[in-house]
Amino acid sequence: MSLRTRPRGRLGAAAALLALPLALTAGLLTGPAAAQEGAAAREGAAAPPSRGPALHTPAPNPAALTQVRELKGEGRFAEAAGLLRMVRTPQAVWYHGATPAEVHDEVRAVVRAAARRGTVPVLALYNVPGRDCSQYSGGGASTTAEYQAWVDAVARAVGGHRAIVVLEPDSLALLPSDCGQDDAQGTRTAARYTEVRYAATLLAGLPRTKVYLDAGHPGWHSVRAIVPRLAGGGVDAADGFYLNVSNYHTDAANVRYGKLISACLAYEAGGGDPAHCPDQWTPPAEADAWVAEHAPTDPSRMKHFVTDSSRNGRGPWTAPAGAYPDPQEWCNPPDRGLGARPTTRTGEPLHDARLWIKIPGESDGLCLRGTPGPQDPARGMVDPKAGAWFPEQALELVRLAQPPIV
Repeated sequence: MSLRTRPRGRLGAAAALLALPLALTAGLLTGPAAAQEGAAAREGAAAPPSRGPALHTPAPNPAALTQVRELKGEGRFAEAAGLLRMVRTPQAVWYHGATPAEVHDEVRAVVRAAARRGTVPVLALYNVPGRDCSQYSGGGASTTAEYQAWVDAVARAVGGHRAIVVLEPDSLALLPSDCGQDDAQGTRTAARYTEVRYAATLLAGLPRTKVYLDAGHPGWHSVRAIVPRLAGGGVDAADGFYLNVSNYHTDAANVRYGKLISACLAYEAGGGDPAHCPDQWTPPAEADAWVAEHAPTDPSRMKHFVTDSSRNGRGPWTAPAGAYPDPQEWCNPPDRGLGARPTTRTGEPLHDARLWIKIPGESDGLCLRGTPGPQDPARGMVDPKAGAWFPEQALELVRLAQPPIV
């Protein structure tokens, strides 16, 4: 699984749009959908439908606003309203590829803007060396020292502000050793653990910051396999871990996986062997009995988790049998929908928040599914590059949202 990202924090002219929540709506929509979207705006773009702490809404992708205007010009007011509602839903701000000075200024601007609105920003840090196994979203810092200087700058910018940090998607679920990019001594994988531990320890030490580490998703690693990786990455210093970033697994599957990981982490911290933990494929009754016997009953003694529901409204995609040499189920799958809205009130003691971490509407990359291309055979078109706005997919996500977005 590779992660697809947005460009680092969009400030400047786009950021000013968030200072005008009602004016933005009025300027982009008129006609049948205007009243509907006006009501949505009055609910507050900065606050999700939750009684918990309000989550921050960053400046939208400018291409999304262009699409809204185009839809309005074509008289497609309901689609325009849905798309606008989507980009006005709280979601993460991604940071990568900047110098320490640049990322400091960008993070500081976001945390200060969120503080003025009384909201909590979700910061997705994505700059670890060798990220994404140098695939579609490859890049990151060149060395461990360079990465640590970058993380130092982020920490200085956050300071005493509230923030949720989603630390380095794919960093632990996709190690250099997983993709043949390590030497016989495991030098790069060892460096990866060092880098993630450094960032987790530093950022979790900030007074009002919660930090979560990469645990992939329930269709990837077993509980028994991911727990040692989380331990190696310094989860003991963090608040917990996150699941399903840039993927499509259901809320129910993510929560069950998260609970089992949390129980196994507690077992491992007490001296147990993770190999003895149940995993997501263990019969539920058997797994529940093990948890009841071996896990603490007090949630404060266990690691918590957050999940990404940005695109999981219809669950994961299953490609037609034998249709493609490499189905790439994670890569711009067709006919997916937005998932449940972000909230910090999940009803589960270990589940701290449901978030929109992956930016819905931004492409996963050029998905060829094992074919020569250039078209994505599942879509009959050339997909935009990773992180670019994907108008067709954006409308799919709105149309098929579950629950509905409008």
